[in-house]
Amino acid sequence: MLRRFPSISQLKTVAAFRRRLQELGLALPVDEQILSGQDDSPLARPGRIGPLEVGNRWCIHPMEGWDAQLSGAPSPLTVRRWRHFGTSGAKLIWGGEAMAVVPQGRSSPRELLICEENRRGIKLLLEELKEAHLRRCGSLQGLVVGLQLTHSGRFSAPEGTPRPRIAWHHPLLDAKVGIAPTDDSPILSDQELQGLVPRYVEAAQLAAEVGFDFVDIKACHGYLLHELLGAHLRPGPYGGSLEGRSRLLRQIIQAVRQACPELVLGVRLSAFDLVPFAAGEREQEGRPQLRPELLPYRWGFGVDPHQPTRPHLHETFQLLHWLRDWGVAVVNLSGGSPYYCPHAQRPAQFPPCDGYPPPEDPLVGVGRMIEVARQCKEELPQLPLVGTGYSYLQEYLPHVAQAVVRQGWIDYVGLGRMVLSYPELPWDVLTTGRLNRRRICRTFSDCTTGPRNGLPSGCYPLDAFYKRLPEAVRLRKIKSSQ
Repeated sequence: MLRRFPSISQLKTVAAFRRRLQELGLALPVDEQILSGQDDSPLARPGRIGPLEVGNRWCIHPMEGWDAQLSGAPSPLTVRRWRHFGTSGAKLIWGGEAMAVVPQGRSSPRELLICEENRRGIKLLLEELKEAHLRRCGSLQGLVVGLQLTHSGRFSAPEGTPRPRIAWHHPLLDAKVGIAPTDDSPILSDQELQGLVPRYVEAAQLAAEVGFDFVDIKACHGYLLHELLGAHLRPGPYGGSLEGRSRLLRQIIQAVRQACPELVLGVRLSAFDLVPFAAGEREQEGRPQLRPELLPYRWGFGVDPHQPTRPHLHETFQLLHWLRDWGVAVVNLSGGSPYYCPHAQRPAQFPPCDGYPPPEDPLVGVGRMIEVARQCKEELPQLPLVGTGYSYLQEYLPHVAQAVVRQGWIDYVGLGRMVLSYPELPWDVLTTGRLNRRRICRTFSDCTTGPRNGLPSGCYPLDAFYKRLPEAVRLRKIKSSQ
C-alpha cells in the first residue's frame, strides 16, 4: 500500500510541526516566531564571500527555466524570472540558472548558452535583475550576483532528444538515456575533457566583463563535473582516486583564476549521492534500484559503497578542503540528482511525471540535506556555505532558516522552487516577519513536469501569469493522462 505522509499545511502550529519532526527523529532547530530585520533576525545580518559583502543570508538558487531562445539567448520569460530574483530581497543570487559553456552540453534546446553571440542578452538579465532589486530594496548595496557555468554531460539533449556525453558507463543510468552497455562512443575522451577547460575560461571571462560578481563551476545533480567525481572505474588521469576524479574541476578552477584573478569563484556541489531510485512495481513508491552484484557501489560520490542509500562524507570533506585551497570562496551544497533520486535533493509531496511517490516523509529528505550541510560546516567553519532543501518546509521555512543560521549550521539559506511561486518571501520575512500563505509552494512539481514535456518551467498552480498561458492547458492534459 502506498504510504501517505502528513502535509505541512496540516501542521497548524509550530508545536505541531516540532512534534512531527520528533516523530521522525529529526533534530532540526525551529524558532517559535519569524523575526524581521527590525527584530534582529539572523537572516538580516550581512555576510562575506571572499572580498564581497553580502547584505543578508538569503540566497536564490539557480533554476533552469527551459525557456531560452533556440540560440541560447534569454527570452521574455527568462527576463521575467530574473526580475523576480531581483525583487526577492535576497542579497545573494546564485547564477539565476545554469548556462551551458558549449552547445553540445545543453540539457535542452531551451537552455541558456553563454557565448559571445548571447553577450547582450546575458547582460540584459543582470541589468533587469539589478533594476528590480533597486526598486524593491532602494539600494544595490550588498547585492552579489553570480553566473552558473555547466556541461550537462549524461543529460545533454541540445536538440531535445538525449545526446549523452558521459564520463563512464553506469549499470543503471545508461539505459535511461539510451546507451548500450557496449557503446563507448558517448564517453568523453581525456582530450575532449581537457578541451573543455578553455571553454569554461571563455565563459568566465564573458561573465566578468558583463559585470557578474562571481561564477559557479557547477558540480552537482549528475551533470558532467559531478559525474566525474564518481568515476572510480574510469582509467587514466580523470578517474580512479579522488585526485583523478576531481582533476577536471581543479583544472577549470585554476585556469579561471589565472585568466580572471579578480573574479570570485564558487562551486555548487552535490555533497552526497544515492543509488538511483524508481517507482516500485507493487507499492509504487520510490525504491532503490540496487542489485547484489552492484555492491560495493562504485558509481557515486559521497555515498556509502556498502549501503548506497546513505551518504558517506569522507571524500566530500576532502574535496571541500581542496576547493578552499584552490581558491573557491563559497560552496553551495546540494545532493543527488533530480534525474535519478529527486526525493534526496528536491523533497516533494507530489512527484514530477518522471519521478515516483516519496519513499519517505519529505521532511526526512529536508533533514538529511540540512544535517549534511551542518557536518560540512563543522568540518570547514571558515568556508562560507549555502544550504539547500528548505522549500518543502513551507510555512516553517523561516522558523528553521533563522535557527540554523543563528546556530552556525549554515551561512546562507538557498531557495529554489519557492521563488517561482513566491519570489518576495525573503523580503516579506525581513520586513514584516509574515508570510502570504496563498503564495507558498506546495511542491506540486509542475515546475519539473512541464520541462520534462518540453514546456517552460514555472509555477502553473500559483503564478497567475503561468496559469493564463496556453501551456497551462497542455500541462493539465499531460497530468490527467498519467
